[in-house]
Amino acid sequence: QVQLVESGGGLVQAGGSLRLSCEASGSTFSRYAMGWFRQAPGKEREFVVAIAWGGGSTYYLDSVKGRFTISKDNAKNTVYLQMNSLKPEDSAVYYCAAGSWLTIATSELIDYWGQGTQVTVSS
Repeated sequence: QVQLVESGGGLVQAGGSLRLSCEASGSTFSRYAMGWFRQAPGKEREFVVAIAWGGGSTYYLDSVKGRFTISKDNAKNTVYLQMNSLKPEDSAVYYCAAGSWLTIATSELIDYWGQGTQVTVSS
């Protein structure tokens, strides 16, 4: 069993930066691929980025490439999402997710979810 707790969301102006953290509990954390999804009001939950359990592979949504960076610290059981050059369209609730690397981009196949943290980017 893995429990995920996000933090670091908030309100920022366009062009600004935020860093989200996702702390996991459970001894098997290091064996999961980790990802971030987001959901804006009235829209479906959208895959944003993922990192393999060893940290050697990452996968980004095209619209965040070059702006967002995911990293993982297995010693701290924590995944980070550094978000730079934020745009108003990045506004959403961001969810941390854990699952298999092969299906980490598919929300229906995620094993564990965090509770979400709100990110709001003002224009």
